[in-house]
Amino acid sequence: MIRHTIIELVRSGISAAQAAGALPAFEIPQIEVSHPPKPDMGDYSSSLPLKLANVVKRPPLQIAQTIAKHIPANDAIGKIETAAPGFVNFTLAPAWVSLEVTRILAAGARFGDVNLGEGKRAQVEFVSANPTGPLHIGGARNAAIGDTLARVLDAAGYKIEREYYINDAGSQIRHFGASMYARYAQAAGLDVPFPEDGYKGAYVAEYAQEVLARDGRKYLDMPQPEATRRLGRIGTDLVIAQVRSTLERMQVCYDTWFSEKSLYDSGLFDKVLKMLGDRSLLYESEQATWFAATKLGLEKDAVLIRSPQIIPNPEERPTYLASDVAYVWNKLVERKFDRVIYVWGAGHHGDVPRVFAVAQALGLDTARIQILLYQNVQLTRGGERVTMSKRGGNFVSTDEVLDEVGPDALRFMLITSSANAAMDFDLQLAVQQSNDNPVYYVQYAHARIAGILRNAAAQSITVTDGNTALLQHPSELALIKQMLKLEQVVEFAATKLEPHHLTHYALELARAFSGFYDDCPILPPKQTDADLMQARLALVRAAKQVLARTLDLMGVTSPETM
Repeated sequence: MIRHTIIELVRSGISAAQAAGALPAFEIPQIEVSHPPKPDMGDYSSSLPLKLANVVKRPPLQIAQTIAKHIPANDAIGKIETAAPGFVNFTLAPAWVSLEVTRILAAGARFGDVNLGEGKRAQVEFVSANPTGPLHIGGARNAAIGDTLARVLDAAGYKIEREYYINDAGSQIRHFGASMYARYAQAAGLDVPFPEDGYKGAYVAEYAQEVLARDGRKYLDMPQPEATRRLGRIGTDLVIAQVRSTLERMQVCYDTWFSEKSLYDSGLFDKVLKMLGDRSLLYESEQATWFAATKLGLEKDAVLIRSPQIIPNPEERPTYLASDVAYVWNKLVERKFDRVIYVWGAGHHGDVPRVFAVAQALGLDTARIQILLYQNVQLTRGGERVTMSKRGGNFVSTDEVLDEVGPDALRFMLITSSANAAMDFDLQLAVQQSNDNPVYYVQYAHARIAGILRNAAAQSITVTDGNTALLQHPSELALIKQMLKLEQVVEFAATKLEPHHLTHYALELARAFSGFYDDCPILPPKQTDADLMQARLALVRAAKQVLARTLDLMGVTSPETM
């Protein structure tokens, strides 16, 4: 990766300057390299001299000039300049840039891969919505973020496993069962009141009618508590089946569907609870079992098992944190993941420090845990807020949005903003066939590229490897430089867990191709130089490959025609 090459060149320049006595001895800090704000300032820039001023006791610009003077020659670098107040700017050599097209083509569909993970096992657990109703648009954002991160981490050299954690333990299943029982009895013609705290969406009645059609009235012939329990389980199975279907429509598939209930049935929860007790991190108060989180630096202790006076059913008394205690042990110890990533809604921000605290309490390496929080999504259409649907009751289901905009627009738009920023999803924009719609603009660029290659075939032009050294036009070089950034984007997104950089990169790449297309004739009759035509066709093929890879990392298709 050229960014890494430049970092090492800066390091070599400092070491050489120190060896020559031009700079004093000091430990070289972490070197950051970024892209300057203006093209005339170069392709890459390091501001390290600004940080070294206090150490070296010299003006930053003088430090920059000293470092630049001692940087060794490299075929990739055409020019090194310094700029106030203390920058070292690098411009890539055009001859080197043009030859990178060959490397891109040789890498094929895996161009953009980086070996950040070095084969370590990483798990991304995402969506994990309660199995009490269809997936809503917030869950869809979770899915788009989580699956894109999994794809990025795979490209970054990790062995990835995707997991859906099914919250099938606890009181919400009982509440859902009571809702199912009421709708089931009503569908059978009985006048049964609906519970005040029940799930009111029309989907509950649909599930109940499905059960009645399949199983008849048999659940009315058993005690109501037993019927409620059974219908709760049947209902959750129907929800999970529907959620699976919805996620598959979004091109999201999982390696594991993990049951929360299994943490208790397997005895794991009792095991880790004893571990916390042995470490004097549990105590009883008000008939509840508390985790002594304050001993680990948190402001408040937390309930693990609620009092029987509050929750009579023992199976429903453990809190979400209780499950998290066993679950984090299962991930890091029993299944030995090197890196585990949770994707949670922002409403769970209060749970984050507690998860790290229980991991610390169990003696686990908390550096292996990352929790990504995302903000809510507001649906709009033509400036009007869309807040609910008849079927969902108080929310719009992901299936309804998929029916309207399709999976490509849904996935792309849901990761255009940083996860920590609330976002508006404009349903009208998502289906608009114009350059204002980012997914349309990017996909159209891919279709345009495919069209050029079809046109070449229609003209009976045999595509060869091409002499890419001929690619020296500024728009050609700008496109190649943009393609080379994909490796950096993958590395950054995998390190920072920020998939939104892919959408911005895809737009920049599409714009760079548009500039090249406008400035550089590719095929006859406008292009009459056969060698240059072949070189540009090689660039076109490379651009198609890189754009398709970028879209695939987002789970978005690459259309050949539009």
